[in-house]
Amino acid sequence: MASEAAEPPMEPGDKERDGAGDRDRAGPGDRAGDRARDRGRAGPGDSSGEEEEMEPGDGTGTGSGDEEMGPGDGDGDEAEADSGSGEEMDDSSDDEQENEAEIQRLEEQLSISAYDYNCHIDLIKLLRQEGELVKLRCARQKMSELFPLTEELWLDWLKDEIRMAEKPHDREKVYELFEKAIIDYICPEIWLEYAQYSIGGIGLQGGIERARGIFDRALTAVGLHMTKGVAIWEAFREFENAILGTMQALPGTIVTPDQQEAMNKQLDRVHALFKRQLAIPLLDMESTYAEYEEWADEVLNESVKQFYKKALQQLEKRKPFEEALLAADPPKLAEYQAYIDFEVKDGDPARIQITFERALSENCLVPDLWARYTVYLDRKLKIKDVVLSAHERAVRNCPWIVGLWKRYLLALERHQVEHKIVTDTFEKALNAGFIQATDYVELWQAFLDYLRRRVDFSEADSSKELEELRSAYSRGVDYLKQDIEQRFSESGDPSCTILQNWARIEARLCRNMQKARELWDRIMTKGNAKYANMWLEYFNLERAHGDPQHCRKALHRAVQCTTDYPEHVSEVLLTFERVEGSLEDWDLAVEKTETRMNHINEWRAKAALKEALQTKQEEDKNIQRKKGRSEKKAAKKAQKQPTTGDKRKADEEEWGALPGKPNKKRRAGELEETEEAMATECGLFGRKGIAKTVESPAQQKQKAVVATRNKVLHDNSKDDLTVFVSNLAYSMPDPEDKMKEIFASFGQIADIRLVYSNRGHFRGYCYVEFTEKGAAINALKLDRQELEGRPMFISPCVDKAKNPEFKVFRYSSSLEKHKIFISGLPFSCTREDLEELCKEHGNLKEIRLVTNRSGKPKGLAYVEFENETQASLAVLKLDGAVLKDHTISVAISNPPQRKGNVETGRPSGSFLPRQVYGARGKGRTQLALVPRALQRLPAPGTSTENGTLREQDDNAKGDSTRAADMKKMTNADFAKMLLRK
Repeated sequence: MASEAAEPPMEPGDKERDGAGDRDRAGPGDRAGDRARDRGRAGPGDSSGEEEEMEPGDGTGTGSGDEEMGPGDGDGDEAEADSGSGEEMDDSSDDEQENEAEIQRLEEQLSISAYDYNCHIDLIKLLRQEGELVKLRCARQKMSELFPLTEELWLDWLKDEIRMAEKPHDREKVYELFEKAIIDYICPEIWLEYAQYSIGGIGLQGGIERARGIFDRALTAVGLHMTKGVAIWEAFREFENAILGTMQALPGTIVTPDQQEAMNKQLDRVHALFKRQLAIPLLDMESTYAEYEEWADEVLNESVKQFYKKALQQLEKRKPFEEALLAADPPKLAEYQAYIDFEVKDGDPARIQITFERALSENCLVPDLWARYTVYLDRKLKIKDVVLSAHERAVRNCPWIVGLWKRYLLALERHQVEHKIVTDTFEKALNAGFIQATDYVELWQAFLDYLRRRVDFSEADSSKELEELRSAYSRGVDYLKQDIEQRFSESGDPSCTILQNWARIEARLCRNMQKARELWDRIMTKGNAKYANMWLEYFNLERAHGDPQHCRKALHRAVQCTTDYPEHVSEVLLTFERVEGSLEDWDLAVEKTETRMNHINEWRAKAALKEALQTKQEEDKNIQRKKGRSEKKAAKKAQKQPTTGDKRKADEEEWGALPGKPNKKRRAGELEETEEAMATECGLFGRKGIAKTVESPAQQKQKAVVATRNKVLHDNSKDDLTVFVSNLAYSMPDPEDKMKEIFASFGQIADIRLVYSNRGHFRGYCYVEFTEKGAAINALKLDRQELEGRPMFISPCVDKAKNPEFKVFRYSSSLEKHKIFISGLPFSCTREDLEELCKEHGNLKEIRLVTNRSGKPKGLAYVEFENETQASLAVLKLDGAVLKDHTISVAISNPPQRKGNVETGRPSGSFLPRQVYGARGKGRTQLALVPRALQRLPAPGTSTENGTLREQDDNAKGDSTRAADMKKMTNADFAKMLLRK
């Protein structure tokens, strides 16, 4: 058929790559041919297209079943086949319409958001399925302009283009596409495909040299790849051996000197390839060495053996790293980092480069890895093409990192790239979509520094480069004011560093103090007039490049406006007048500074008084709260204090019933059995009030449900499939349905076991069992998520009796230099309030408000920054700050060690019997266990109005005499006792 005939024959060297392994990657033409056959006549199973086409009305069949057809059977079968074909045509038409609608939707979405990566992938897949060749090529080109393509995407694209390349002009386009493909990442498979494709063109003019050049480039790029580089070496040697085979003279012919010289050159090429390969540490080097010995048919010289032994030693050193990579799961970042550290220490630039490239092919979205690679190339390798290619790929993979763009601009300038290319790169960076306003300030500053270095300030003031610099400064200031402030609600440059640098350039390099003063006026009007350091910067600029009159004017304004360090500004003014001023200038300066300091001191006194009043009010409130708590505790204690008459009853209830009395703390079932037995024994079973109430069927059913609920049997063998959920609200309606709704997204739920009390009330915790381990692990991500106003605690199901050291505390209990601890927060403080307070001092990674088990705030929070420097700066700036009329305290996070219960002294994780410890770590009762004969009674003079203690004293006088002292009594003591009687 037409679609099959259009497929070009297999190129030499392609081997079996177009065989069964590529069936799922068939080209658009193949898919179109299949659809044409389906619409024409083929039924299910005719996709191979091997049957002969049938003429209309042809009733002959090819299958064995056709021989048994009776009269009329053929017509019925044909009608049935026509009916099935029509249904397939309808289904195919519906699928095509759905695909076309989806293609149109994806194209519209990309017109709105061109950087939607997944949308590009879906569109390419659909277009390839539908055989839309022109649209498919355009879609791939657009995606390759925005994103680096993966190895799989490039191979699919290349194979599609190879199948459609029939003319020499098309072949050149395929070469151009290969050149683009080898840029994005180091991919040995793409290089091997490129080299094999070039072999197919060796019959063209210069084809052999072209293929040889591609193989050489492939060896340079991936020949050092320890695991995949061997394939390139072997393919190159096979190619050269094949050429050598074509040079062999036919039997009976004489070899000319030119032919012999060409053969010798080709032999040298193969020898050189073997020697080069054996000098490099590659896997399976031993077999290559044996192959070389067999091919050379001679003893190898000592130099080859020495290089081979050295390569083997290098291979042994690197084998642990390669084995670690094979055993690790993607993306293997830690293993690659260790490998890179080893290669950097070893110091071979080529091996360092290939290791970086291997790591980046699997970790292309790790900015730190790109940054480390580009810094190494900038400082060590310094090869223009390699360095600039790495920088370009870095910003294409991680365009949101401003540091990569800054280094790229510096590399372009360092290698003296055309000014237009640098400018275009900067414009691309502006559209990269950074995540914070300060990133744009850094980018503008880097570009302005580049423009400043291009200006030769020894030339006239109207030079082209200087005008471009001034125009860029003006544009940068406007861009930050308009675009960035609207997008981020902040300027990103509150201290106006760009304007300051512009003013310094105008004053020092352009000798234009008037322009510098205008720029400083703009700086001060942006809210910087209250800061002493800003005025002193301006004063130093005037001092160096201006005149004394403007210096004096600047200092007078500074004294009047500064609010943070007015003493320092005043001292600078007086020092200046000592050196430069007259007596009148000195008197004026002294008068102005004294007046200003008087105002400042009055303001500070008022602020201190206000703060003292606030502190006093807070202390009074704390005293009132403590007093209220103590009164409540005293009232509760008085209510719980047993009377003298009830003391015996309390003792009985705690220590067990007296003989003949039932224990009230027995279980409900035992109590009922005891009452029934007593009633039967006493003959009172039929009397009113004693007889057991007859329960209705509904009550019996409810009682059975409650009894079933109370039994929560847990299979310890399923701990790895189960999570324990606690701190749920007791009043939660339908907790089982709620748990299913929350955890259904993680996987199939096998069982939910809720825990109820004896009365059938939900106790706030349950077990959720999944069918897969991965679902239980993923469910732990919901730990501390708020549910109905309180945090839900989720932990692994672990038998603590077997694992006493198991801890589910998720936060660190040691010093964390990159995290700050904030106390004294108002209870109404939110995450947004903290983010607004802290974001000025660094990049925030996490904010955690501390709450109790019910979800109520404690006025404490932890804020994690990107690094230690930002956290330290936040402590300096925020400690003592006021947030919603509350003065907060800020310190570096250093939580106390999680020890046992301080009050009880009970060690953490202790599993002593429950009766040893009461609610507060004491014994379960507060009864005195000292015999009454040894108990200390009240003093003799003690008495009460009702006479209770006096009577007790008289009754227990003998006991108190015996217990008063344990020392022996003398004869005099006995005499006194007799006289007293």
